[in-house]
Amino acid sequence: MRCPVITFLSDYGLEDDFVGVCHAVIAGACPEARVIDLVHWVRRGDVRAGAVILREALPYLPVGVHLAVVDPGVGSDRRGVALRAADGRLLVGPDNGLLSLAVERAGGVVEAVDIGRSPFALPYVSATFHGRDIFAPVAARLAGGAALADAGEPCDPAGLAAVELPQPRVVDGVLMAHVLYVDRFGNAQLDVEEPSFEVGDVLEVTTASGRSEPAHHVRTFADACAGELILYEDSYRRLSVAVNQGDAAARLDLAVDDELRIRLP
Repeated sequence: MRCPVITFLSDYGLEDDFVGVCHAVIAGACPEARVIDLVHWVRRGDVRAGAVILREALPYLPVGVHLAVVDPGVGSDRRGVALRAADGRLLVGPDNGLLSLAVERAGGVVEAVDIGRSPFALPYVSATFHGRDIFAPVAARLAGGAALADAGEPCDPAGLAAVELPQPRVVDGVLMAHVLYVDRFGNAQLDVEEPSFEVGDVLEVTTASGRSEPAHHVRTFADACAGELILYEDSYRRLSVAVNQGDAAARLDLAVDDELRIRLP
């Protein structure tokens, strides 16, 4: 690539210097790289949320190096890895499942290396900041054209950690869906694509606690009144539940993995 691209996802937030110093390390090792900050507000330590975000965003990201750091096990015996996907993308991060959904979407792993002792790492590796000391410099060197095989020791892709997601199902005509992710607006993305009901249908949504509310299946928020509970296809083409100008997660007391039962009343 003329201008190599590194995308960067983390749970670091922006209050501290963590993101900035990772940018600085990348600039030192590959000054020509363009770094795209995908998100740094993944909930602290929430590996699955990071994995879902990276998977959903992947089709919109240039093929390049994808750096992801949500690493509650930093300093433990968990591995750091760099992976090559079937579509040519390179993914760098902890081997805790964070990369698993995205690399699956990219066609699966065709080459994997353990970068825990990478020659590309900084001379001093702290016990608590592998994003700066290992992952960022490895991502930068790969973006600059270094061979993946030179970044670490080969490892078996079959042994990589993976995130397990619940699966939707239909029971007696009721769609049993699960919350995958809740965004900052309180909209809850569900694990459903191409539902069998139609735009315009009024459906009954029941939470695991037994609370039921009617919800309109709409195309866009503008098709609903303020405060109305709705179901809609989100920008990643997944069914989501929301409150127009409100917070569905708070109203229905929803959290990740919660089950929702959806039926035509």
